[in-house]
Amino acid sequence: MTISFKITIFVLFLGIHFSSCSQQTADTMTYNTLTAEEQRIILHKGTEAPYSGIYDKHYAEGYYLCKQCNAPLYASSDKFDSGCGWPAFDDEIAGAVKRVPDRDGRRTEIICAKCNGHLGHVFFGENLTEKNTRHCVNSVSMSFLPASETDTAIFAAGCFWGVEYYLNKSEGVISATSGYIGGHVENPSYQEVCTKTTGHAEAVMVVFDKRKTSFENLAKYFFEIHDFEQQNGQGPDIGPQYRSAIFYKDELQKTKAMEIIELLKEKHYNPSTTLEQATTFWKAENYHQDYYNVKGSLPYCHAFRRIF
Repeated sequence: MTISFKITIFVLFLGIHFSSCSQQTADTMTYNTLTAEEQRIILHKGTEAPYSGIYDKHYAEGYYLCKQCNAPLYASSDKFDSGCGWPAFDDEIAGAVKRVPDRDGRRTEIICAKCNGHLGHVFFGENLTEKNTRHCVNSVSMSFLPASETDTAIFAAGCFWGVEYYLNKSEGVISATSGYIGGHVENPSYQEVCTKTTGHAEAVMVVFDKRKTSFENLAKYFFEIHDFEQQNGQGPDIGPQYRSAIFYKDELQKTKAMEIIELLKEKHYNPSTTLEQATTFWKAENYHQDYYNVKGSLPYCHAFRRIF
């Protein structure tokens, strides 16, 4: 059997494997039961009457989720009063919303990236906010998760592209944001961090739903997606900015992280992961956010392996 033929068979196998996995995910995904009005809007692309939605003048802190599949869509910090009669947002959680040409041929429809449920339409060039974007969303298409039901955690494990990719897939994660933490330079750029002189680590801040997961679950998953025994690097990425670290926000997180590290030692691992007090987390440049999904590729130095 020639090498080229072997490669062809392998590629075909991967295609069948991932196609099968994708189909299985789509077939087994569970949705919330929708009322007749919710079906009219979410499934059949209807529109609620202006000024009638419960979230039009709603400004509590938290996150807006897809009514059909519970996927996180928008943060309250991106909501504003457009005066249009529907909830308005000038940004979405990375990767949460898809834009498709509307059937009327004039507008751009926005749908949930997870379940394709209809949300509303997006408009540009109205100069209502600095981002110059307005997501006009039906209240019926959303539910609300109060900030009191959420928590945050910050992990570093090499290049933040791969860490963000995997953490975004973890159950209960609302958002994962790439950034920099642990250094002495304010608001550093990627170029500055790459000099290895700022003290920062490439890290990911996770916002999670406390009803669905916990810091402990996420910390264990963090150890399962990278080589925590490698010092100051991950795969081919070498340097202190690629160190394995948990940046704890309080003593409870610190204690839980220490317990997990001791458990790893009992399993005969030698963790190089440091525990560092969380300081200011600086969001990385926009082109780093949701990198692999935007690029349409897979991480090159991170992979999941079952440990716990």
